[in-house]
Amino acid sequence: MKNKLVCYFSAAQSEQPIIYRLIKNYDLVINILKADINPQKEGYLVVELEGDKESYEAGTRFMASLGVIMEPLSESIVWNEKTCIQCGACASFCPTEALEMDRESMEVSFHNDRCVVCGMCLECCPTRAINLHFEIKEAV
Repeated sequence: MKNKLVCYFSAAQSEQPIIYRLIKNYDLVINILKADINPQKEGYLVVELEGDKESYEAGTRFMASLGVIMEPLSESIVWNEKTCIQCGACASFCPTEALEMDRESMEVSFHNDRCVVCGMCLECCPTRAINLHFEIKEAV
């Protein structure tokens, strides 16, 4: 089982070894995609959690028991291939190579599974071929 989640932490929760416990006690693979903690030590973490169904559910129950608010990642990047002029500006800004320039063909391709919705590509596209799409999902 593999899902991208946004986890909201209070100041007290951000000082606990939650990620360590998810790995050690629940054998989950955790990929931290984005994190932001404000000066009051509150913040959010965008993570991809992966593990067998039982471990995944036990790990998310553990976080919920601590009061961590979790939501499915509900934004995605949409690349409009027809509008794209293949300039490659987006590929130079993409930290995960979700937008990638093939050096032989000089064509851009988009790999949604690599995208962490950081938004870096939105500002640099001269034709606005890249857009932010909001999805409505049920909370975990």
